[in-house]
Amino acid sequence: MASKAVEKRGRVGVDTVDPRDEPSAEWGWHGSFPKATRVAGWLSAIILLVMLYGNHHGWTENLWLIGLSLLLVFGLVLDIRKQRTAWRK
Repeated sequence: MASKAVEKRGRVGVDTVDPRDEPSAEWGWHGSFPKATRVAGWLSAIILLVMLYGNHHGWTENLWLIGLSLLLVFGLVLDIRKQRTAWRK
C-alpha cells in the first residue's frame, strides 16, 4: 500500500523523474548502456561456448554451457527484434 506522501505527489509528467524515486536523476544521469549490454551479451555467449574445450569429461557441464549460451543468444535476438520494431509503437 502506498503512503500518503507518495499519493500526494501524483504524476509530475511523462518525461520528468522524481529524484525521490530515482536518486541518480539528481546528478544528471538517468539511462542505460544498450550497446555495451549487447556487446557484453555476445561476448558472454561466445566465452561460454569456448569453455566447452576444457578438462571436464562429463556431458553435464557441456549441456549447461550450451544451454546458457543458447539462452543468451535467444535473449539477444529478441532484443534485436524489439529494437528493429520499436519505431512502430
